[in-house]
Amino acid sequence: MKPTKTLQNMQPSYIREILKAANSKDVISFAGGLPSADSFPLSLMKDSLNKMPANAQLFQYASTEGHPPLLEHCQEHYQLTPEHQSLICNGSQQALDLIARAFINPGDKILVEAPSYLGALQVFSLAQAEIVSIAALTDGENISELARLLSENDIKIFYAVPDFHNPTGACWPLDTRRQVAQLCRDNNVTFIEDAPYRPLRFSGKQLPLVASFCPEQALVLRSFSKIIAPGMRIGLVSAKSAWIQALIKVKQAADLHTNTPMQALLLDILQHPDFASHTTELIQRYRERYQYMAKLINQELSNYAHFDQVEGGMFIWLKLENCDVLKLAEHALCQGVAVVPSSVFYNQATSQPSALRLNFSHSPKDKIALGVERLALSLKRFC
Repeated sequence: MKPTKTLQNMQPSYIREILKAANSKDVISFAGGLPSADSFPLSLMKDSLNKMPANAQLFQYASTEGHPPLLEHCQEHYQLTPEHQSLICNGSQQALDLIARAFINPGDKILVEAPSYLGALQVFSLAQAEIVSIAALTDGENISELARLLSENDIKIFYAVPDFHNPTGACWPLDTRRQVAQLCRDNNVTFIEDAPYRPLRFSGKQLPLVASFCPEQALVLRSFSKIIAPGMRIGLVSAKSAWIQALIKVKQAADLHTNTPMQALLLDILQHPDFASHTTELIQRYRERYQYMAKLINQELSNYAHFDQVEGGMFIWLKLENCDVLKLAEHALCQGVAVVPSSVFYNQATSQPSALRLNFSHSPKDKIALGVERLALSLKRFC
């Protein structure tokens, strides 16, 4: 039996594939968007895990919407308006898939930033959407271009990561957030705000969600993978009730419901008296690793590359002179360091600046130092 034509034309995730090679003990990985494994709040889980066998109901089939106590917690802490409801998903990646299956017809136009999150590009491509790109809104300079695209094209959805963008690490300024929301309202465009890195701010001022300026036209995706543990596979999508009801129908057909014991465990962690301290320590660790990697890049790689400072998240976008970034990444892997070339974050084959996405959250400082040293060897050859 042959896969669908759409699937045959779809490339596997470069990042998921390179992570297989990066699992070697001899390879230092700057490739994946991996949190620090030594920062998982395992100590906050012990009591909850020990008590679970006494609650047999957690292991029964459950409602598609999610574990009611967890939903109540999320409504209390994340609800934008009384009209918004939430759905617990298997990571925010599933939320993207549910949205595509519920609302995107073949040929619908979806606007994304360029570069953009690879997982979103894959979902929209599988839904046979027509992907339209706009240069990333890092500083608001291309708002006029956004206005033109929205007014001249029948754009259905605008997908973006405004807080510590994947892959660039950029964060939209306040004026950009307001202007994007107003443009979506003016042009009746749905805004999907993907916010997995939002809790990981280690400098600067917290800014409101773009969705807070257009809640009636927005879906917000949140993830607990970055601040707790990705293996739990729990995310959250919130939007007005009618949209959530449509997503529930799709999820019922997809997997019935998300893992209930993991939802209960997540709630216990979120309500643990030491969770705030865990989050503070995690952010401090990422700040230190970012600052250390940034210092080494300035010392060792400044003749070949440069980058913009970030205020949070997990990534540095290392900008290079024109070079074959795919070959550069392959050579770097042979040197023992895994990176992601910029080309995988673009939908079109043209106008792709040379860059590498580097993850600073996963590796301790000694491995960051060795990884930058190995990367320097490849840059000297290719740049």
